[in-house]
Amino acid sequence: MKETANQYVALDVHQATLVVSVREENGSVRMRATVPTEQKAIVDLLRGLSGRIHVAFEEGTQSQWLHDVIKPHAERVVVCNLRGQSETTNKSDRLDADRLSELLRLGSLKAVYHGASELTTVKELMRSYVNLVEDSTRVMLRIKALFRARAIKTPGAAVYSPAQRKEWLVKLENRGARARAASLYEELDVLQELRPKAKAAMIAEARRQSGWKTLLSIPFLGPIRVSTILAIIATPWRFRTKRQLWSYVGLAVVTRSSADEEFVDGKLRRRKRGPITRGLNRNHNPRLKEVFKGAANAAACTPGPLKEKYEKSVAGGVREEMARLTLARTITAIALRLWKKGELWDPSKLTMQGT
Repeated sequence: MKETANQYVALDVHQATLVVSVREENGSVRMRATVPTEQKAIVDLLRGLSGRIHVAFEEGTQSQWLHDVIKPHAERVVVCNLRGQSETTNKSDRLDADRLSELLRLGSLKAVYHGASELTTVKELMRSYVNLVEDSTRVMLRIKALFRARAIKTPGAAVYSPAQRKEWLVKLENRGARARAASLYEELDVLQELRPKAKAAMIAEARRQSGWKTLLSIPFLGPIRVSTILAIIATPWRFRTKRQLWSYVGLAVVTRSSADEEFVDGKLRRRKRGPITRGLNRNHNPRLKEVFKGAANAAACTPGPLKEKYEKSVAGGVREEMARLTLARTITAIALRLWKKGELWDPSKLTMQGT
């Protein structure tokens, strides 16, 4: 085999093992193997192959680590997402690896972005903060649910106040319920102590990134939202246009159409009826959608040029929810454009910076 021949390597990844399928350019399977999920075993496997090595595996818990291990030893690494594809045939680790290697050979895999390994620190700090916020919210909901289950009303945030906890615990007549509530209070105290530290560490790391100053200048993108954007998107050059970013964020409108053309007097022409909309795309990053929709909701309630744009849309007959969607898309487009250019927000250039 020529040294320049392509080798298509697919990995079916598991916690302890990797099932490997190596396919040649002509489509035949050259090798099948099972190796431990360890860096040395993976590197030894790749070094034992000749030619130009292309590797593919599915997105998962270990995908970033695996990507960083394989990248120096392969010409191309494709981390793909096959969720949502129907399974109508037999399934096994070997069959999955074989199918993946064939899709890689045919160029039918769409890669999930796994670049910018230098941003791993801010990514992990962002995840730490988000997890603490989610855990705190979950504990707070459990505390209120404990009281509501006994028809004890818990308006506002008084039920969480350390100074009033004894009064609330007395309202629980059952000894087991009181013990559970006390345990939840202790858990909440620990989480609330950790949250500010995690937030400060995340922001301190995000401030070192090149896009921090630009994104922070945009209204309603505060330190937490900017840190989230930097951690998830990493670089604006991932997206050629704003429409690609809209799709990633979950702000792209899905349309359906059929029988788009017809013959009239022997000439083919496009039908005048427009495509039917089917809502927003579901395959997106939910955390980014939360960031930009939250910014749009805040902008729609706060005086300024963005609110004026929102009110103008509503006055023109656009439904409020659609006007907020348009505002979210505008803020997303502004963030992408300014981040690429390295410019700061200028309200006088809103039309140029936005849609």
